[in-house]
Amino acid sequence: MNYLIQNIYSLLMAFLENLCGFQCFAQLVAGCVLLNFVWGCWNLVYIYCLGKFPDFHKYGKWSVVTGGTDGIGLAFVNKLAALGQNVVIISRNPEKVKNVATGVAKEYNVETKQIAVDFGRSDIYQNIAKDLEGLDVGTLVNNVGTGFEPLTFLEFADQPQMVEKVIAVNAESLAKMTQIILPQMVEKRRGIVINMGSAGGIYPTPFVSMYSATKMFVDCFSKCMHSEYSDKGIISMSIMPFTVSTKMTHNPSTNLIVLTPANYVSSALKTIGRCRRSYGCLSHAIQGKVIEALPDFLVSWFVYNMFSTKRQHELKFRESASKTQ
Repeated sequence: MNYLIQNIYSLLMAFLENLCGFQCFAQLVAGCVLLNFVWGCWNLVYIYCLGKFPDFHKYGKWSVVTGGTDGIGLAFVNKLAALGQNVVIISRNPEKVKNVATGVAKEYNVETKQIAVDFGRSDIYQNIAKDLEGLDVGTLVNNVGTGFEPLTFLEFADQPQMVEKVIAVNAESLAKMTQIILPQMVEKRRGIVINMGSAGGIYPTPFVSMYSATKMFVDCFSKCMHSEYSDKGIISMSIMPFTVSTKMTHNPSTNLIVLTPANYVSSALKTIGRCRRSYGCLSHAIQGKVIEALPDFLVSWFVYNMFSTKRQHELKFRESASKTQ
């Protein structure tokens, strides 16, 4: 009997020791999760609530904005001019560029320069470089983009030159404009390079595959530039918005999540220098963090179904448009 009691006692003590060990491990895991949550919340507050506009004059007298006649690009032009920056506006439509440049110069009492080029072409950059000679450029906003049409890859690629165009506009323009302007920033050891990406570049997005892939390039390129040139005084960052009310997104109604371009850009500029990748505003950052926390299969399922529905709408729109022609 004594032997049996001793064995039961030994088993009980071993169980309690294991239980204590499990409890300690569980407490350690819970503490790490809690610490990570608190750190994440502080980061959101630090990046999106406590930021201020940089002193852009410290970096240079001129800002360059590509795709600066509509949507987010136009909002960048207006906000930078409102902060006292002279602005170079680069876009495809000569009349639009002229009207925006004239209006901005008059409203904000700054200098403007207009360059009308098609970023779908690869032979434009020598002329752009010549037009920018002699300007003290402190801020580059690589904003121009295209290709947000919800179609399968082959449906999209069947359109003439669309694959080449998306790569040229969304990726090549980013690298080429940086190549033109970065040397003077390195020489004076200061500069800001803002690269406009998309939430569709954070995770693979079916039915906008070319757009999603090129926006992933934007994010990766920005991080590489930050690693290579931050010690030379250059701030390089990507801004990855979710839905902003623009022509590209068919101008949805604005709310706490869907911002106007002006409000979005005003918030995004305050995150400069606080992170390598910015969602631009608090509501978009919360969306991004939720998606980052979800399992990949769940995000993939949700994104696939959402853009599959968008594709059906796009096909119906094209069908009705072809019938009216």
